[in-house]
Amino acid sequence: MNAPKIESTLENWETGALGADEAYVKVDDDDLESLINDNLAMRPISIRLEECLIDDFKMIAKHHGLSYQPMMRQVLKRFADNETRRILREYIANGKDKPKKAA
Repeated sequence: MNAPKIESTLENWETGALGADEAYVKVDDDDLESLINDNLAMRPISIRLEECLIDDFKMIAKHHGLSYQPMMRQVLKRFADNETRRILREYIANGKDKPKKAA
């Protein structure tokens, strides 16, 4: 049985009478994940880590109110940024050309 049609008015949209029924929502998880990864310039990877290291990251992340994977991304980003600066300073100090980025 069909529900009565709700008129498309600004009031019905703002009150949630229209647009709030999950029965009419369709999300394709594969497309959504690709869209998120593309827009954030992220790529999923696979890495093997010791369980105790993962447990440490989980504990630290919980302390900071984060989940452990974003915490690991932050740590890796900080390390890469600092190491890149250190290498560039070294190249400048030695009068060499800047190193090429890996492919």
